Amino acid sequence: MAKSTPKSKPKAKAQAKAKTKTKIAAKSSAKSPAKARAPAKSKAKSPVKASPKSAAKSGDKKPAKKKQKLLFSPGDYVVYPTHGVGQVTNVEIQEIAGHKLKLFVISFDQDRMTLRVPVTKASTAGLRKLSSRKMMDNALETLKGRARVKRTMWSRRAQEYEAKINSGDPLAIAEVVRDLHRKSGQPDQSFSERQIFESARDRLAMELAVIEEIDMEAATEKMENFLKAA
Repeated sequence: MAKSTPKSKPKAKAQAKAKTKTKIAAKSSAKSPAKARAPAKSKAKSPVKASPKSAAKSGDKKPAKKKQKLLFSPGDYVVYPTHGVGQVTNVEIQEIAGHKLKLFVISFDQDRMTLRVPVTKASTAGLRKLSSRKMMDNALETLKGRARVKRTMWSRRAQEYEAKINSGDPLAIAEVVRDLHRKSGQPDQSFSERQIFESARDRLAMELAVIEEIDMEAATEKMENFLKAA
């Protein structure tokens, strides 16, 4: 047999080491087959519950706006300070300067006129419901009182009377009727006094007639009886 040369020894050693490595690898793979075959577990994220706010942002429909409750409806009787008692005939929408405006349409049969008042401005304009029966009773009792005439110039008193009438307050209007009423035996009213007196009397009589569901003549007669009782 031929002797191996020194150069062949390193090759033999390398081959031997390679064989031992393959044996070790084979053994390790045989011992742990489950680990090799088991698929990697994926960490599933828990579902996140959407909050009401996030749901609304994600495209849910916005809640419908509540309709504004109207103070008055068609058919209601109302009092406008400078015109007295009227009746709401309609609630209409008009476009003014590119903006839609909701209006109360009020008819004043006595003055033969129609007034349109914006719904949003009704309270500030002084538009109100009819007085209660208790308030009207107090106004009628005021007619029985003693007249209180200031010793000032008529022009100034006339302005004060007009202001009371245009306030729409039945008690204030009753004061004007009481102060300008003339009993038998007293001096007659001047033309301007008579005008203001009739204006106040008719304004109060109209509201009284609607509240008690009687005509203007009956309401005026009832007021005259209270004035005579003074």
